[in-house]
Amino acid sequence: MQGLYGVIRNYAWGSQDDIARLQGREVPADLPEAEEWFGAHHSAPSTLHDGRPLDDAIASAPAELLGERAFERFGPKLPFLLKLLAAGKPLSLQAHPNSRQAHSGHQRELRIGIDAAFRNYVDDNHKPEMLVALTEFRAMCGFRDPLAAADDIESLDVPELESLVATLRDRKAGLRRAVPDLLGLPRDECRSIIAAAAKAAAELDTADGADLVSLARSYPDDPGVLVSLLLNHITLQPGEAVYMPAGNLHAYLRGFGVEIMAASDNVLRGGLTNKRVDVPELLRVLDFQAIDEPNAAIEDEGPVRTWPVPIDDFSLKRVTLTGEPLTLAIEGPRICLSTGGSVTVADDDGEVALSPGRAAFSAGTAGAITASGEGELFIASA
Repeated sequence: MQGLYGVIRNYAWGSQDDIARLQGREVPADLPEAEEWFGAHHSAPSTLHDGRPLDDAIASAPAELLGERAFERFGPKLPFLLKLLAAGKPLSLQAHPNSRQAHSGHQRELRIGIDAAFRNYVDDNHKPEMLVALTEFRAMCGFRDPLAAADDIESLDVPELESLVATLRDRKAGLRRAVPDLLGLPRDECRSIIAAAAKAAAELDTADGADLVSLARSYPDDPGVLVSLLLNHITLQPGEAVYMPAGNLHAYLRGFGVEIMAASDNVLRGGLTNKRVDVPELLRVLDFQAIDEPNAAIEDEGPVRTWPVPIDDFSLKRVTLTGEPLTLAIEGPRICLSTGGSVTVADDDGEVALSPGRAAFSAGTAGAITASGEGELFIASA
């Protein structure tokens, strides 16, 4: 067990307060701090207490640091990426590829030699992800039932959206036609439609309507604002989570949370951003099946909460400590992240005291983890 130092990502949608406040910094950050990465992805590897980048350390001794089972399953790489995510403004409307799409897209882009700044596929891995709320967290996650979406859109009484309502009620067309139709609208045409829809939504005085009004204010001519009408709008309370499989369209709106994903940075964007948007490639990876319940299931066992997911790249546990030490037999490589109080984590190789916002790495061959103190601790593993 040794300390692990994350990498802050200063994206424009981030918060200047959330990560700073968690870590006890009294002065807000100079720039928005959107994410802090704890992992070994080549884009921004964390650093161990001994000064080694985590990806280099794993490459030099993969079986020792990952453990035999994880090494055999995933090869010489950490299969997950853990983050603090602080959304002060909406993230882009986006989806992530599955394994086949990521591999083929990455190989294709390597062959044509696209500059890294303009690539969709910076690695060859899929990117399912889960976010656990630390504060109240608002998000748009996955397509909702198209018939229900049609009813709500019709209630806005915007003549320009009548064709969208008809498309959504056509079982043969539905979302597969509605989404590309909306994303293909010219921006000058979108502006008037968005303005009319936002005006009607404001009069409804609902949470979903407030989302539309806010997005319209920030992106008055972006087709992604209209696509937001097709998504599930949810509010997570602290300790609740949302799981987004690869291919599911989503956008986080505001809040602070812990995010875990397969170790990838592949993002296909469709709007609500100043970053690169690639609608054709986004449509290639989208899963148009509606999601009835995007919230992840919760399993509580005493002081340990988990959110089971149908993949083996990652698992996440939240441990609430009240003074009694707790031993957890978790296999494979582990990253421990404190989100409150004062906790100490130990394995067969040593121990680290963690203040809020600080992390530690435990090798897959270092035995069980013992956590002590009083506070809240997240443990990520394969």
